[in-house]
Amino acid sequence: MKTASLVMGILAIFGMLFGFIPCLGAFNWINIPFSMIGLVISIVAYVQEDGLPKTNATAGIIMCGMAAFLGFIRLFIGGGIV
Repeated sequence: MKTASLVMGILAIFGMLFGFIPCLGAFNWINIPFSMIGLVISIVAYVQEDGLPKTNATAGIIMCGMAAFLGFIRLFIGGGIV
């Protein structure tokens, strides 16, 4: 599950960068819910007690949170949220 959270974080970052391209900002309407789901999966993976390192889950939390936050800011500045 920790690897899945890392993969979702990477995909959310790429989706956020894709949404920063001019005229493609509406892609953030898809990317923000995807990164929120990835954030929930990352948090669940982080709180599991299995004795393994939590670096992948931590990276997933950071990347999904950053993708959701910056995507929301992009939508706000671009006029997608009125």
